[in-house]
Amino acid sequence: MRNIFKIALLLIVCSSSYASDTINSAVLNKINPPFTPDSELITDPNPTKKKDSRKKSIINDKNATDIIIEDNNDSYLAEQLINVASDNLGSTYRGGGITKNGFDCSGLMYSTFKNFDITLPRSSYQMAEFGTPINLEDAKKGDLIFFINRGQKRINHVGMIVEVTGDDVKFIHSSTQSGVIISSLKEAYYDRTFKQINRVIQ
Repeated sequence: MRNIFKIALLLIVCSSSYASDTINSAVLNKINPPFTPDSELITDPNPTKKKDSRKKSIINDKNATDIIIEDNNDSYLAEQLINVASDNLGSTYRGGGITKNGFDCSGLMYSTFKNFDITLPRSSYQMAEFGTPINLEDAKKGDLIFFINRGQKRINHVGMIVEVTGDDVKFIHSSTQSGVIISSLKEAYYDRTFKQINRVIQ
């Protein structure tokens, strides 16, 4: 009888302990839900539909600094050559000179083209053998123009064409009398001493 009483008491204690653990577990789960692995979380209400996370890019091929050349007959490089040479207008003539302190005719052309990594021969006679000779009526800005003057037998003066208007051709050069100036082929002296035109750039 005593043994039966002990067994009954033991069952009551165990049952009470199990009930207490179950209640505690339920309370804890409400406070701290059980850990669920990321792979089991459903964040997309439509998991069968794939989302494209790639951003669509739009290519902008226009720039505020784009240079638009309206006249296709004028080379942009030719315009830049003219601008660089024109910066020296008023510089004095100096034999062998290639700086603003003074230029000779070939020195002006040599230093102007050198700014654009184009290395011309150093003398006007040698420059006349550089590039492609063209007819006067085909002259364009940036072409080199050559002369024979002062009773010489070979080319000894060079300039660069800066404007072609009808039958008038204007060129920049360094003259012995006036330094760096712009002259016209219509001037009697240059009309008389004109020899040839060479195209150095296309």
